[in-house]
Amino acid sequence: MVIGGSGSGKSTLAQGIGAITGLPVIHIDKIYWKAGWVSREATDTQRMVVDTAQAEAWVLDGNNSSTFNQRADRADAIIFLDLPTWLRFTRVVWRAVAYYGRSRPDMTEGCAERLDYNFLKWVLGYRTNGGRIRALALIETYASRARIHHLRSRR
Repeated sequence: MVIGGSGSGKSTLAQGIGAITGLPVIHIDKIYWKAGWVSREATDTQRMVVDTAQAEAWVLDGNNSSTFNQRADRADAIIFLDLPTWLRFTRVVWRAVAYYGRSRPDMTEGCAERLDYNFLKWVLGYRTNGGRIRALALIETYASRARIHHLRSRR
């Protein structure tokens, strides 16, 4: 289970783990978003993510904190990419430029990359808006049940 703020490298790391292990990689953003940046109903997203986590083996990347516990209950390891805001923000802007007008491989088809003020505001506020706080609480809760990897730098 790979979690972390936007631009932390969740999808890239998940793809790398999947390539090494042969495990299927599932990007929660593909479940959460429908084409045109339309979000699914929260209950539908939760059901789909929980159903996905019931598979025998996987690498799930994404936050969706409403399903943290159901995924963590089934995870052998939880990787929290807790990188600095400046780095994540830079990566998000670079990603938007690199994929502008096209869907990223880890995103639902029909969700063309763009620069969105509210999203950039979310990225900048991740450490204080609750996202990081929920991730820290999760790894503390599951420290005795899963291998925890709290990564704070690119190294």
